[in-house]
Amino acid sequence: MIVIMKAASSDSDIAHVMKILENQGLSGHLSRGVERTVIGVLGGVTPNGAPGSLGGLNPTLGETLEALPNVESVIRVSKPYKLASREFHPENTIVEVSAACVEGGVVRIGGKEVVMMAGPCTVESEKQLMTTAEAVRKQGAVILRGGAFKPSTSPYGFRGLGEEGLKLLAKARDEFGMAIITEVMTPTDVAMVSEYADILQIGTRNMQNYMLLDEVGRSNRPAVLKRGMSSTFEEWLLAAEYILSQGNRNVILCERGIRTFEKTTRNTMDISAFPLTKILSHLPIISDPSQGTGRRDLVGPMSLASVAAGADALLIEVHPNPDEALKDGAQSLTIEQFSTLMPQLHAVANAVGRTLITG
Repeated sequence: MIVIMKAASSDSDIAHVMKILENQGLSGHLSRGVERTVIGVLGGVTPNGAPGSLGGLNPTLGETLEALPNVESVIRVSKPYKLASREFHPENTIVEVSAACVEGGVVRIGGKEVVMMAGPCTVESEKQLMTTAEAVRKQGAVILRGGAFKPSTSPYGFRGLGEEGLKLLAKARDEFGMAIITEVMTPTDVAMVSEYADILQIGTRNMQNYMLLDEVGRSNRPAVLKRGMSSTFEEWLLAAEYILSQGNRNVILCERGIRTFEKTTRNTMDISAFPLTKILSHLPIISDPSQGTGRRDLVGPMSLASVAAGADALLIEVHPNPDEALKDGAQSLTIEQFSTLMPQLHAVANAVGRTLITG
């Protein structure tokens, strides 16, 4: 349920609505837009009184709310995700991230500018990370990606340097001014990773790790939520709802390919995710064509397609020597390939009325 307030509504009018909701055992999440103020009603009962949705505590709640001062209308939302829905927040959410390398010191994800996030899949050494960071920054990347903790299908695969990798990422940020995005894998690691990272990444295997989602929600740190490898849009947006419901509004969705019957590529990149998500939700959505295809020769074309389809940022793996990478070298661009791709991305972004921010 969504309560839409009139333009003339005061803080006391809004507080009155919140009090009515509280008396019904519900909670209200406020969203102030340019044209209207919206209150999303959250609770835990269906119209029949069973657990799972909203509104069953009082079948006349909608009429009660509509009669309150300066309430314009009450709309029932059919989607199970409320806070992530376009109805709750008609205007696009823009997530701001501090980055010293850009003018004004802030990168905005979800607006007219397209953002480049690039770096190695995994932090392997100081030399590897610094070489990559310097190269991608020179070409216009403003956010540095790099995994300190890495999930691996095999227990014998490289699983990252842990906190030492986080310290190297922080050193690269100090050196080149880029913001840092890195993966967090467990609820107990959220506080530690947040000390180093500007953006917390939740990987595909953890999209439905609800304890992790809750903890990231309580951290209030910007979070990139990757789509589960076999997840529907509804499941993906409900995972985002977990973070949003804990008070963290800085959520960014990431399409990284889904698992299908096709074996030629590592995953099947769903380009339709970008326009469709923008219809369903107000949250920014970015593209990871490296994970999305698993093939270095497809990263460039899928990056261009993603920007054309509406991606707000790209998350690309780059390595000084991908053939010797400890993890996912087959899907990592060389520094030269990344340098070739950037002018092409500028051209596509300009063609669709956007710009690629570089500093």
